[in-house]
Formats: sequence, structure tokens, C-alpha cells
Amino acid sequence: MSSNKSDVDKKFIKKPYYEGGSKAMQSFIYSSLKYPKEAFENRVEGVVHLKYEVDYLGSVKSVGVVSGIGFGCDEEAMRVVKLLKFKVPKTPRKLKVSFNKTIRVQFKLPKPQETQKIHYEIASDSDKSNSYNYTIQW
Repeated sequence: MSSNKSDVDKKFIKKPYYEGGSKAMQSFIYSSLKYPKEAFENRVEGVVHLKYEVDYLGSVKSVGVVSGIGFGCDEEAMRVVKLLKFKVPKTPRKLKVSFNKTIRVQFKLPKPQETQKIHYEIASDSDKSNSYNYTIQW
């Protein structure tokens, strides 16, 4: 009888979801994330584990840090998670249900970009003509 009750509960209350799925949510988070200056200067990397509440409208409320890394990363992860907007399926009897969720936000230092060197070489001819030779090396 208890399994029948859980089946009814699953049909009754539907969880909120991020439109586009978890990959779309990850993409949004990492495109909105700004590496904190203090963390960048101190070369801090790591994962911030957050717990947050999604209200009946799909808005994120009361974000809290479960485990953090400091140097401004915790605050930045909380800021970005508050920007998330979830889709909430309709519930019978117009219940206003909130859901608790957890998420991990990774802070990884960007790799330094390689600089391309361009070498120009101007060769002078012995016949003193007005032409130039250029050599471009990648």
C-alpha cells in the first residue's frame, strides 16, 4: 500500500525544471560567472557547493553555501544561482510548493592565451631597387 501512495505523490507534485535541461543551466551559469578579482590574484580554484530554494513561481530564494572556497567565489556563485529561473508544472488545487535543490559551481582559472609572434624582415638588395621583401612567421 505504501508504494501505491508514493506513485500518487509522484503524479501529484511535479518538480521544477530548468528549460533546456542541465546542460543549458550549466551554460547559463558559466556564461554569467565573473571570476572574482581577489580569487584571480590569489590563484584560487575550487568548487562552491550551494543549497537553494525554488518557490512556486520558479524563482530562486534563500541561497546558502554548503561548502565554499572563499576569496569572493562563494558570493559570486550565490549571485549567479539567484539569476536562475525554473519552470514549475501546474499542481492540482493550486498548491504553493517550494523545492530545495543543491548545485556545485566550479571556479577554474582561465588558461593563459598564447601570444602569436609576427616577425617582419626587410631585406635590402644590393641593386638598391625600391622593392621590399617581407617574411611572416607564425
